[in-house]
Amino acid sequence: MSLDLSTPVLVVDDYQTMVRILRNLLKQIGFNDVDDASDGTSALAKLKGKQYGLVISDWNMEPMTGYELLQKVRADESLRTLPFIMVTAESKTENVIAAKKAGVNNYIVKPFNAQTLQAKIAAVMGQ
Repeated sequence: MSLDLSTPVLVVDDYQTMVRILRNLLKQIGFNDVDDASDGTSALAKLKGKQYGLVISDWNMEPMTGYELLQKVRADESLRTLPFIMVTAESKTENVIAAKKAGVNNYIVKPFNAQTLQAKIAAVMGQ
């Protein structure tokens, strides 16, 4: 499995502990270029300023949810093909369906480990 580990990754979560956990898991997998944003608005600003290869976003955030961020990313000509993984604590079917319709590439339900994350990233990045 040849993931491009030099790919910049943006982690979006309003919960700093979760950001740290994701950073550590990504580091374990081998990703070193990891930025984070605490909400959808700052995530969009970062996405405009740097070429990311992957977004891993929490669903439940204020004021802009991960779902709204996903919709904005998919509506943006320059970002629409960006791989996007949604992280959530709930595996509600309607959420999964809504996210799929909005164009999410993959979905991770908390809690998860490095293996799960790596498998999801590999699936998304087409490796």
